[in-house]
Amino acid sequence: MPALFIGHGSPFNLIMDNPFTKDLRMLRDQLDKPKAIVLISAHWMTSGTQFTVDDRPKQIFDFYGFPKRLYDAKYEPRGDPGLAKDLVNALSNTNASVSNEWGIDHAATIPLIHLFPDANVPVVEMSLDMSLSPERHRQLGKTLSDFRDKGILFVGSGNLIHTFRELKQEWDTAPFDWAKDYDAMQWKAIEENSQETLVHFERDPISRRAFQTTEHYLPMIYILGMRRENDNLRCIHEGFQHGSISHRSFIFEE
Repeated sequence: MPALFIGHGSPFNLIMDNPFTKDLRMLRDQLDKPKAIVLISAHWMTSGTQFTVDDRPKQIFDFYGFPKRLYDAKYEPRGDPGLAKDLVNALSNTNASVSNEWGIDHAATIPLIHLFPDANVPVVEMSLDMSLSPERHRQLGKTLSDFRDKGILFVGSGNLIHTFRELKQEWDTAPFDWAKDYDAMQWKAIEENSQETLVHFERDPISRRAFQTTEHYLPMIYILGMRRENDNLRCIHEGFQHGSISHRSFIFEE
């Protein structure tokens, strides 16, 4: 199976028909059906790496003050407790565990409601251990990449640029120049497989402008770690919402 990074953005992408969601639906027709999906979420931050273990993981509406129609957007897949335990075993030398205290948050529902709208593929959500360095996150991604050979689709869901300090009201407004430049630099590094540049992002001073915290960036680091020598890289979507939220999304596929 391939490995995907999806720049999920605003909860409104659950229901909007825009260039980003159209590209996700286009990708839907190009993907083989996986045995299960592991969704690495920017919205589940923990101490230790955790995996949802419920047979029916609950949907979590981790956003507030939005119109009712967003809370009516249901995504209720089956879980895969056996897979969750296998993932923990694969990370046996780390602080990894299963959990029934979380579920499917909007970092998961936004990509999956467009990619697999029938919710007919089991989903295990994976948390971010915020005590780990970016390099350690990359190493965990590399370890878990063996599951790609078992029919498991990995989806990292975050944003390569995610800041609320500089934000425009209109979702389809032109991006800030600095955001365009930083996005282009990131994409060049991904194309050239310059993992040092991407893992040590803090060396570029613009990174402090691009995100206040790193949780939306780290899911990409996992997918980067899953890249194989014979993988092909393809951009799924390139663009911004609100001027500074990058929806750059890409796929590694054999």
